[in-house]
Amino acid sequence: MRVAIIHYWFTTWRGGERVFEELLRLFPDADVYAHVADQKLIDSRVPGLQVRETWIAKLPLGRKLFRLYLPLMPMALESLDLQAYDLIISSESGPTKGVIKRPDALHICYCHSPMRYIWDMSAQYRRNAGLLKGLFLSLISTWMRVWDVTTSMRVDAFIANSLFVSRRISSYYGRGSTVIHPPVRMQSVRGLCQRDRSARNGPGEEPYYVVASELVAYKRVELAIEAAQQLGRKLVVVGEGEQFKALKAMAGPNVHFAGRVNDDEFAGWLANARALLFPGLEDFGIVPVEAMANGTPVIAYARGGALEYLMDGVNGVGFSTQSVDALAAAIKRFESIESKLRPEAVRASVLRFGPERFQQQFLQVLDSLLDQRADLPRPSAAPSHPRVFPISAALRDADIERLPRPVLSSVP
Repeated sequence: MRVAIIHYWFTTWRGGERVFEELLRLFPDADVYAHVADQKLIDSRVPGLQVRETWIAKLPLGRKLFRLYLPLMPMALESLDLQAYDLIISSESGPTKGVIKRPDALHICYCHSPMRYIWDMSAQYRRNAGLLKGLFLSLISTWMRVWDVTTSMRVDAFIANSLFVSRRISSYYGRGSTVIHPPVRMQSVRGLCQRDRSARNGPGEEPYYVVASELVAYKRVELAIEAAQQLGRKLVVVGEGEQFKALKAMAGPNVHFAGRVNDDEFAGWLANARALLFPGLEDFGIVPVEAMANGTPVIAYARGGALEYLMDGVNGVGFSTQSVDALAAAIKRFESIESKLRPEAVRASVLRFGPERFQQQFLQVLDSLLDQRADLPRPSAAPSHPRVFPISAALRDADIERLPRPVLSSVP
């Protein structure tokens, strides 16, 4: 079975790219396509992998300003010759699912979300984009939505990364989907779960909260900064993005900006925080689950994907309104129960989101689809890809079987 994996673009390495890594582990001989790819980034994460770019990358400043070529991406996708492939897996957040396959080939779309900037968050994106970019989005959104809906019929099966996204798929495309939560690294800092929570500290031994995110408008990082300043709490902001300068300008001396960090530093900031602050509305939210895997509670906006792992009073605290006062109140409520939130219980609550479970569920979906397609060959069992970091052994089969099953259902 010849396999192609289509990802939107490789310019950062966040949740969508971690899903890609697991797909590549399942299908190590797959050919990989994307609109643009930062080869240095690829080599640092998957050494030796060659990504086949669409002609978007060849346009003037295409690698740097590729988002401005969004209206051309449908044509770029449809120009790919994928006739040799039996199985096509599209990783959709930016446009990828609109490729054209053989009639007898199988196309599975793992949907992180329908494109937010043309659907339910389009007004927010236009508002925060500035005059010219906002006008540009307004001009292209209508026909991009038409193309997006039309090409949803080219997909044989949708997999959604959360119930929240599954409802979006149903609402915008009129398609059912199977929910398979994204894979989350389950490594924890050695001995963390044996530590007393009051001992957690940061630079200079001062206890701190952390927010870890791309610094863009819809993440609502400003709420975390203002709430921390209102309460006089230390906050560490991990990440970079277009709002970095604006957020730094509004922050007081109690807010430390760590910027972009490597994986070990990232895990350290999460593991030693009192709690992760998560004020945005997210499709799923891998970072909060990573924090919980390190025994760190989460204070999250209780809407969207967060509802699929947040257990109020067990692994964190939720708040129902996206406002500074609501987040500040949630922080104070967390502090009143902080001593009761045991790191080992916080970690146990999210073990079901490990990468092994993702692989098992994806293969279950594929097997089910192939049962209906006797004309297609079945893929052979795939060993761990030698170019990708090996799967953590932190989550054993016995651990998996003791925990509640993740959601694996369809939304009509």
